[in-house]
Amino acid sequence: MIKNLLFDFGDVFINLDKEATLRKLSEAGHTEISAEMLPVIFQYEKGLISSEEFTASAMKYLPGIEKVQLVEAWNAIILDFPEHRLDFIRGLASRDTYRLFLLSNTNSLHIEKVKEEMGNERYLAFASCFERFYLSHEIGMRKPEPEVFEMILEQNALVATETLFIDDTLEHIESASRLGFRTWHLKVGTEEVTDLFKKVSG
Repeated sequence: MIKNLLFDFGDVFINLDKEATLRKLSEAGHTEISAEMLPVIFQYEKGLISSEEFTASAMKYLPGIEKVQLVEAWNAIILDFPEHRLDFIRGLASRDTYRLFLLSNTNSLHIEKVKEEMGNERYLAFASCFERFYLSHEIGMRKPEPEVFEMILEQNALVATETLFIDDTLEHIESASRLGFRTWHLKVGTEEVTDLFKKVSG
């Protein structure tokens, strides 16, 4: 029986355009993010470096780009947060049927952009729906590392087999599944988080 729900954030609740950053970078003459830059991105997602350190490092891998261009490109991924999804999670929280948690790979610049797009009041209303609101840059861990899922289980005395994890990234789903979580690999564009109760069958 499912007692706990662990949600991803991006493309589950807030819409993303995952190609937008590269499109914006191409306007500045850069057609790809090099493999050498990925460790910097992962450090930033874990909160191991500040936004200033991240932009300074990224600019070394993207010569000629201005900081304002970089930040604009980096944040271009963030789109809108549809009201029906906020209504859905608020309704779910009010029924108190499940324990609700959120786990997102994110970073300070993206969260600032999310708050700007949503408005601080809507963002706080959303965050308040969850018992715990885990953001990778605040907890020093990121998906798909098994340690982050193990930490959530331990901190909240959850049983993996009683916990449904909802995420749009297969790598994250597979990591949680190996630990015994029930999972829903949400297909962006064809499925909605509001379809949840079609997936929950005990």
